[in-house]
Amino acid sequence: MGLTGGIGAGKSTVAAICADAGAVVVTADELARQVVAPGSDALEAIVSLFGPEVLSTTGELDRAALARIVFSDDVARAALEDVMHPAIQAAAGRAFAAAPPGSVVVYDIPLLTELRAEKDYDAVLVVETPLPLRLRRLAGRGMSAQDALARIEAQASDEERRAIADVVLVNDASVEQLATNLRPHFEQWADAARLPRDTGRGAN
Repeated sequence: MGLTGGIGAGKSTVAAICADAGAVVVTADELARQVVAPGSDALEAIVSLFGPEVLSTTGELDRAALARIVFSDDVARAALEDVMHPAIQAAAGRAFAAAPPGSVVVYDIPLLTELRAEKDYDAVLVVETPLPLRLRRLAGRGMSAQDALARIEAQASDEERRAIADVVLVNDASVEQLATNLRPHFEQWADAARLPRDTGRGAN
């Protein structure tokens, strides 16, 4: 299952609910950290593109330094994505293959809509939260309203996410209510996961 939503919408909360229900949860952000470990091909490619200044004194990727280079440079960002996306996709494939048979595998991937990858999943679950609540959550993480809005505007819109969604969960109440709303969909996915694979995408 592809799980996506904008920053501050609550993807991590939904992923945790799925994990508690027995799903194998794979997180794109965690894979992104793994694939640039010291000695990795991806890190070597990034250093070749942007120079040794993107490395910390311990030889690890300095994410802040890299972000300063690519944040406002579309060409640099595209070059970085050309390195990162295939590496993350390969790592995700290995994680999916390692899941026990009959598992519900949930892939938490913020850029699912932007990558137009919805056909890679049996169903797409979109978490959606009203903008004022997202801003309050991000402020609680220490992010200014200006920075939060800039990040939100750089991502796909709610309308674009809805267009690819099989399920839209509105996360504007308690975690308990969110879990209650998710439960019937998750139960259907769990039932489908135990069946022979033949129909591809579409369970909702």
